[in-house]
Amino acid sequence: MSHTSLYQVAAAQMNCDLADIDANLGVHREMIREGRRRHLDLLVFPELSLTGYDLGAAVIDVAMTGDDPRLLELARESGDMLTVVGFVECMAPGEYANAAACLRQGRVIAIHRKINLCTYGGHAEGKIFSKGRVLTQVDAGGLSAGVLVCADLWNPGLAHVAMLARPDVIVAPINSALGMVEGEFDDESNWLACLRFYALVYGTPIVMAHRDGSEGASRFWGGSCIVGVDGHPLARAEPGRGIVSATIDKADIARARFAMPTHRDADTPLVASLMAGHARIGH
Repeated sequence: MSHTSLYQVAAAQMNCDLADIDANLGVHREMIREGRRRHLDLLVFPELSLTGYDLGAAVIDVAMTGDDPRLLELARESGDMLTVVGFVECMAPGEYANAAACLRQGRVIAIHRKINLCTYGGHAEGKIFSKGRVLTQVDAGGLSAGVLVCADLWNPGLAHVAMLARPDVIVAPINSALGMVEGEFDDESNWLACLRFYALVYGTPIVMAHRDGSEGASRFWGGSCIVGVDGHPLARAEPGRGIVSATIDKADIARARFAMPTHRDADTPLVASLMAGHARIGH
């Protein structure tokens, strides 16, 4: 693991077997071991990487709690590497979250529950999942990471608040099947534009992990990437399963934030008062 300002961050690009946790666990173990061989500091898996996406009523069968032995096994495999995996969290009987578990040194150090559930186009997450209510940031080995799952990044307010916590990096596990959004939405190009905007404006690298493959009629286009502080991709995954990695330097983050002082000049009290006034208008 790194003890300087340099950190090795990576996205694990894979496909998932729907509702087959055992099969998906095998892929996770293999890729985590490869990540450790590469001396990575951070490895991010796609959204719902342990379960697949279109679960419907099967969400009950694949849900687990944060102390599930299978998560703890992956946490032990991770060693000092911070690993982020997607799973269905059982919050209470009959209530489930689309969640990302942050694993390190044998422990689940945090769980992020997706806040901005997709209920448009072909998405129906609100029918099976409960919304998260808290933003998540974890610190591991000198690297701080904010967690935003897929559509969390399409709510600019959530992204803004997450960035105000000054994370060194944002991790973005996603599931973005082609054709799920109505109209002429270009999934791959629009996602890259979204990531580049936030990285540039906030001087914050983003690690986006996505699926490559099919699930029933759904096709996932891969494209996992690491976007640097200048808004340009540092690395992009080739098609298929694999790990794409890049080096991020905290010195570059400091220079970018000094040149573009979005964090410093955010004036959060003013923004909050303007939002409160907008709410009173009744829009």
